[in-house]
Amino acid sequence: MNRKAGIRTWIGLAVLALPALLISIDVSVMILALPHIGADLGANGVEQLWIMDIYGFTLSGFLITMGTLGDRIGRRMLLMLGGAGFCLASVAAAFSPSPEMLIAARAVLGIAGATVAPSTLALISYMFHDHKERSLAFGIWMACSMGGMALGPVVGGAMLAHYWWGSIFLLGVPVMVLLLITAPALLPEYKMPEAGTLDAASIVLSLAAILSFIYGLKKIAVDGPQPVPLCSVTAGVALGLIFVRRQRRLHDPLIDLRLFNNPAFSAALGGMFGITLTGAVMLYVAQHLQLVQGMSPIQAALWMLPSVIASMSGMLLSPLIARRIRPALLIGCGLAVSATGCFLLSEVDTKTGLASLVIGYILFNMGASPLVSLSGDLVVGSAPPEKAGAAAALLQTSGEFAFALGIAALGSLGTFVYHNHIAASIPPDMPKLAVLTTQDSLAGVIAVAEKLPGNLSAKLLEFAYEAFIDGMHAVAMASGVIMCSVAALILVRLRHIQPIGQISPKESKQQH
Repeated sequence: MNRKAGIRTWIGLAVLALPALLISIDVSVMILALPHIGADLGANGVEQLWIMDIYGFTLSGFLITMGTLGDRIGRRMLLMLGGAGFCLASVAAAFSPSPEMLIAARAVLGIAGATVAPSTLALISYMFHDHKERSLAFGIWMACSMGGMALGPVVGGAMLAHYWWGSIFLLGVPVMVLLLITAPALLPEYKMPEAGTLDAASIVLSLAAILSFIYGLKKIAVDGPQPVPLCSVTAGVALGLIFVRRQRRLHDPLIDLRLFNNPAFSAALGGMFGITLTGAVMLYVAQHLQLVQGMSPIQAALWMLPSVIASMSGMLLSPLIARRIRPALLIGCGLAVSATGCFLLSEVDTKTGLASLVIGYILFNMGASPLVSLSGDLVVGSAPPEKAGAAAALLQTSGEFAFALGIAALGSLGTFVYHNHIAASIPPDMPKLAVLTTQDSLAGVIAVAEKLPGNLSAKLLEFAYEAFIDGMHAVAMASGVIMCSVAALILVRLRHIQPIGQISPKESKQQH
């Protein structure tokens, strides 16, 4: 019988969850701060883009390396090294005198942040021996990790209302200092009993593949399918295939591909990849609140907050509910709720109030919460203890891939629908500049409409709003189909898994 966790272990979980919250906040907190940083440091458009994106690039690029490194040198050791690096880089970012120094500090922040997710998830799997408690601990960690990204703009807006832009980077310093002080006493150390050496070629291949692929997808999402980003994506795929072939030949690979033979591991990982593809819905909801409803960024963030609360609540409750019903049924029903939210968002129009938008977005996030909450236990818990860090890194890396791919693919779908609607509805008497601007983006339309006469401005905005909402409908419907597909995958592939803490008849016979 597995022993129960004591108060010290649960306090240790809090020490692990807080850094996860801060790391994820750091991903989105820049959204509101970037204009202030650009004005203060004199950063041009390219520099601002790198200030925003370099953190995500290095974070995603180093996850696999750090996850495997933690399994070898010790997960607590790596977590503390990452925490110290995060503190120093945060202070450097806060007091950066130039765009170049801020870009470098953000890059180091990403590398340090990449130590947190794999190390903490792997430590949780080692700290909690009881399956019910371990599943709840994973749910708490995932609620903090996923909730932080949604809280980032709210936290950033509150900080910028009272302090200078550098204050947003200092948020994580006291938390990481707390981690460094308490980790030796509260967190156990674990590393592979017979740790092999890291394969340098595999590290280089993984970094090159991930960075090339995600860079290309991000550029496609912004500029469309241009030659350079398409070549970058192609190079990433080619390097990824070379990486996989090398892992199959190595005796001590960076990623053990045999993990995918476990149906719980592969189904949960594939399911998380699928639902993260729908991240474009969040961007369209945020743009609708700001551009169609005319809200400020902080107002839009506050209107999106109910969905964050619903999602975090669902993540905390899901491990408890999954003790009574099979995880596959809970996840499948949740994704049906999420798909309902997508279809409700596809009914929003220019005359609809905020109710349909907010309720649809709440259902979208709340319905996905069981899969998000239980995925840590399904992925990391199904891996051997010595591979837990690598499994956690795969879970996080697949999310980074899926989000970037979803923004590029579903974003392109929404843009295609927008362009087609505009081309079919703009009247011939519209000025040429206005026509060209409407074919660019809704934000550009609003800027041009302010300079046009009243009637013409209202007509232009009406066409642009309708075209934007048609694009949002297409993205929402596609996301609903993805949710239904993932639900079917989970119901089929995980149907054999018993409620958390219960033993299957086959396992019961084996024990006796």
